[in-house]
Amino acid sequence: MPLVVAGTGWLRHLTCCFLLFAATLPGLAQLDPQTRKLARDIFQQLIEINTTDSVGNTTVAAKAVAQRLLDAGFSKEDVLVLGPNDRKGNLVARFHGTGRAKPILFIGHLDVVEALRSDWTTDPFQFVEKDGYFYGRGTQDMKENVAILVTTFIRLKKQGYQPDRDLILALTADEESGKWNGVDWLLKNHRDLIEAAFVLNADGGGVDLEHGKAITFNLQASEKLYGDYQLTAVNPGGHSSLPVPDNAIYHIADSLTRLQAYTFPFELNPVTRAYFVSLSKLESGQTATDMAAILEQPPSAEAIARLSLVPKYNATLRTTCVATRLSGGVANNALPQTAQAIVNCRILPGHSLEEIRRQLIKIFDDPKVVVRYVSDAGEVTDTAEESKGIPPTVIQPEMMQPLQKVVDRMWPGVPVIPIMQTFASDGKITSEAGLPTYGINGIATDIGDVRMHGKDERVAVDSYYQGVEFYYRYVTALTGGK
Repeated sequence: MPLVVAGTGWLRHLTCCFLLFAATLPGLAQLDPQTRKLARDIFQQLIEINTTDSVGNTTVAAKAVAQRLLDAGFSKEDVLVLGPNDRKGNLVARFHGTGRAKPILFIGHLDVVEALRSDWTTDPFQFVEKDGYFYGRGTQDMKENVAILVTTFIRLKKQGYQPDRDLILALTADEESGKWNGVDWLLKNHRDLIEAAFVLNADGGGVDLEHGKAITFNLQASEKLYGDYQLTAVNPGGHSSLPVPDNAIYHIADSLTRLQAYTFPFELNPVTRAYFVSLSKLESGQTATDMAAILEQPPSAEAIARLSLVPKYNATLRTTCVATRLSGGVANNALPQTAQAIVNCRILPGHSLEEIRRQLIKIFDDPKVVVRYVSDAGEVTDTAEESKGIPPTVIQPEMMQPLQKVVDRMWPGVPVIPIMQTFASDGKITSEAGLPTYGINGIATDIGDVRMHGKDERVAVDSYYQGVEFYYRYVTALTGGK
């Protein structure tokens, strides 16, 4: 027969007991109501400030963060908003420690990619909570982690925390697009403000979930090189009633078809090799066998082919290039005089932008198609840089040991594994400047629900608050303060 409970006292008692028990569980983030509200308010404020390159303004976001830090007790001398113009402002804040060690720099970007309201089921620039998720442009890339960093600095300040070194927060412009990359600008104009022993980039790493279960904590120690290439074909044009085979659009289309059929060579580096070593012990069946087989000498071609069917693994195993934009012609009844396409490449470390441009020319095998490089600032040049992607960052015990302890506490049994991020970030810039950089954050995302740069971008509410608690625990473990 069903259990009938008289009154509500028993239920309240059981609930209290459960919450007391839950508070002792290492994997659950227990945020006090004030911190929870602060983290949510900052997140909402950032999402609702448009920071796209086209019409947005990172200065507005930087000033909003600056005011919150000042209200929390940071001095005006330690909170700066500076940049090349009034739309591309960056925030740099310093949390003073005892000075026993060189500072740690925390970086994150304020800008987001473009988003059209017509593509979304919600307004991308309105913070919406529904069905256990926060929706909005930047909820995965990367205003959630910007909000977490700001919350952590404020939380520690209000507690009177004293780290064993200075902590520097740099929130910057134009990581996604635009010609005023904030990290690059700060290094060239105000390096003294962000000089550090090493860098923690909250735009990398994170926790991978499979159907809600945490499987790995990812520590980014390498990343791919970003490159855009412009394909152009020209033709005298003419009346569409007199078609000719030498059609500019056909030349572009044929080139893109060849690219679609082409597979860049398989390649492992120390980070991706360690990644597959770790995953081969976590996976089972054919996947585990294949991961072990690609580590052999020679690697199994069949195993490479099977793993390449999974987009995430394919992007880890090789350079990838994909068409992202296409244009051509001026009228429906005229032959096109010009046709163009943009191909976006994510290039393995050790290969240069110019090397890949030349490789694309070979793949297209069409003298009528001219391949030029497009810089991050949108400048088109006949050749690209010869400099190669940065080598993997050596993992230092001083940041790894406290990380492992925090992960063991929050995600028991989940291994910390080194990864090569398949996209590019500002970590490339800091690494090239001689600042060892690691991608670390505590946001857990299901591998089947990655929506960064896409429609209806979202982050799970519980995952966000867990990420808030992670960074607080990690910073305090890392800096040994009081």
